[in-house]
Amino acid sequence: MQRHPGGAVGELDLLAAETARDAQLYLATVREVAAGAAADTAIPVLLLATAQLLLAGSRLGAVQDVVPDERFEPDAGPDPDLDPLRGSLANVLEGLDEYADVVDPLTAAELARGSLVGDLVEVCAALQHGLDHYDRGRLPEALWWWQFSYLSTWGDRAAASLRVLQSVLSHLRLDADPETVADAEFDALHP
Repeated sequence: MQRHPGGAVGELDLLAAETARDAQLYLATVREVAAGAAADTAIPVLLLATAQLLLAGSRLGAVQDVVPDERFEPDAGPDPDLDPLRGSLANVLEGLDEYADVVDPLTAAELARGSLVGDLVEVCAALQHGLDHYDRGRLPEALWWWQFSYLSTWGDRAAASLRVLQSVLSHLRLDADPETVADAEFDALHP
């Protein structure tokens, strides 16, 4: 973390540390779900992780634009190969991947096809890119990237995936067979 004159940690340094923590948690959660570790709870776990990440993004959107020290983004290194993650998520979320997406609710309310797996992986890629800067001690570049990519791509993709995950969860819970729900309620009340 960068120190400012007098040893005080700046607000942007704290924001960078919080965003890095939130990005690491999201990435770890998505990887865990993709590995099949939470097969029975994949949807609610992804819903929670995405909602928490969007809070981090909202903090980035609420601060003044961050500008890198050098006015350009230094190379963060090679992009990670996310194809294995994409494939694993596709297996876990089989049958739930495609959804109807609104292109832009303000300027182009037309529908397009969305991909839940694609959205989750795109968010992971953007977060990892910022973490690569952060891990090299380039906090302004990390913050700039996270903020820019939140406003341009990953915020929108995370919000879309949150909506899809919430919808899937609603269908799973509310479209259940009434007899099965009654049996579960009875079992819960009469152990």
